[in-house]
Amino acid sequence: MTQTQFRTALLTPDAPVPAGVIGPTGQSSAKRFNVYRNNVTTGLCRALADNFPAIRSLVGSEFFQAMAVEFVRACPPNSPLMAGYGLALPDFLAQFPPTQSLGYLPDVARLELAIRQSYHAGDHDPKAGARLGTLDEARLMQTRLRLAPSFRLLISDWPVLDIWNAALSGGPKPRHQAQSVIVARPAFDPMPHLLPTGAEAFLQALIDMATIGQAIAAHPDTDVLAVLTLLATTGSISEVMS
Repeated sequence: MTQTQFRTALLTPDAPVPAGVIGPTGQSSAKRFNVYRNNVTTGLCRALADNFPAIRSLVGSEFFQAMAVEFVRACPPNSPLMAGYGLALPDFLAQFPPTQSLGYLPDVARLELAIRQSYHAGDHDPKAGARLGTLDEARLMQTRLRLAPSFRLLISDWPVLDIWNAALSGGPKPRHQAQSVIVARPAFDPMPHLLPTGAEAFLQALIDMATIGQAIAAHPDTDVLAVLTLLATTGSISEVMS
């Protein structure tokens, strides 16, 4: 029996007990294996619920549990670290027939992933962005920004931040508009923030290490002051290179 065979049997409810799994009497131990199989599935479903509280809130506990069982069997973990489990959930939700009418769910899952990834990312000096305020215009145009290891950008066609807020904190009814979100972690806990409308390409240019002047030239309609202020005040900048 290989590890792959054991894992396949463990996540397939009607699979026979793998050869070599025996009880104290030396006989095949179906009952013990089935208990273990159930406990593994239950534990993975619980980890998924812990990692995606907004998705669980949006679809309800009963639906989430049934969906989680299907996900666990289709996408078993590839790491012992359960804090990272669920990387494939957004794509799974996009293809899962019962959620086809809920087109916003994959992006809400991506936001929850981004928040969790930000939490576990490396540390940085959240005050580095304050240096922007000391630069004259000429020097500012030649400046490049290195964003924090914990920084994340999510571009969505849905009001993803409004939906996330409504799901977890009873926020107002989501607006009917696309929303792009940055996730920043200036201290211990990461938080999502709404990106100014139309700023996605400008910000991506900065992420790709364009100078601020180059990014402005390529995207002249961007509210540059709003974007730079957001990055600086949320502690999203780890280095100002001028």
